[in-house]
Amino acid sequence: MTPRFDLVGLTSTDMGRTLAFYRRLGLDIPADADTEPHVEVTLPGGLRLAWDTVATIRAFDPTWTPPTGSPRVSLAFRCVDPAEVDRWYAELTDAGHHGAKEPWDAVWGQRYAVLHDPDGNGVDLFAPLDDEAPLADG
Repeated sequence: MTPRFDLVGLTSTDMGRTLAFYRRLGLDIPADADTEPHVEVTLPGGLRLAWDTVATIRAFDPTWTPPTGSPRVSLAFRCVDPAEVDRWYAELTDAGHHGAKEPWDAVWGQRYAVLHDPDGNGVDLFAPLDDEAPLADG
């Protein structure tokens, strides 16, 4: 049997702020999770997304240090149409989150934008440009 991809784990320096960012993007994260050292949610399709505090990571790896430079991971959120990409980008940057690249019409046929979550991880927003090619659910 081969391993099954099951979870994406991120490290958070401020759990409450990080979870608030992902709640804005529609993830169903309980409000009482803000003070937990480990939080995870199951996404549609079964993949899990988890966050651990720096203290949690250092409990089993005392030498852990945060990465530097540009993010090496990004999470992509599918929007229903190009206007929604623009709306979410504006809402999140207006709320003080870092906009890395304003929405643009990408050559691969999508409206695309890039933000960073509170810990510097890349968060992409995208939607098809072609009204004839809606994204399938699931």
